Amino acid sequence: MPSEQDIYEEHVLDHYEDPYNRGELASATHADEGKNPLCGDVVQVSLRLAGDGKVEEAFFDGHGCVISQASASMLMEEMEGKTPEEVKDFTAEQMLELFGPQLTPNRQKCCLLPWRVLQSALHSPLEEDEADDDAAHFSGPSLSEEN
Repeated sequence: MPSEQDIYEEHVLDHYEDPYNRGELASATHADEGKNPLCGDVVQVSLRLAGDGKVEEAFFDGHGCVISQASASMLMEEMEGKTPEEVKDFTAEQMLELFGPQLTPNRQKCCLLPWRVLQSALHSPLEEDEADDDAAHFSGPSLSEEN
């Protein structure tokens, strides 16, 4: 019989290998990006809020360790259908509980990166012309700027 730790680890790997809503959200109304300067993990969160304010869709993208990417997948799944107040009230402790396995303080930062980016994305509406584009835009040079 598998141990509780084995079940948690399998759950984490499932989210890492087959993430929920990973990619670009063309119809995003809110988006933001964050980086963990200690390890270089990057997470972008894109949200589409309905007219009633609820999170209709939540997507993430980025790169980094298993913990940051799996926790982003878990969080996107958990937040769909929530009101902005429910998203704001979702605490760091709840995020760590959602993730499952016990983490060292440095690894907790990896797990909490998507949660921090989600909180800031909720307060980062895209401008009308950005929301009409094919995808949310994040900082950084475009290919045309490199020439």
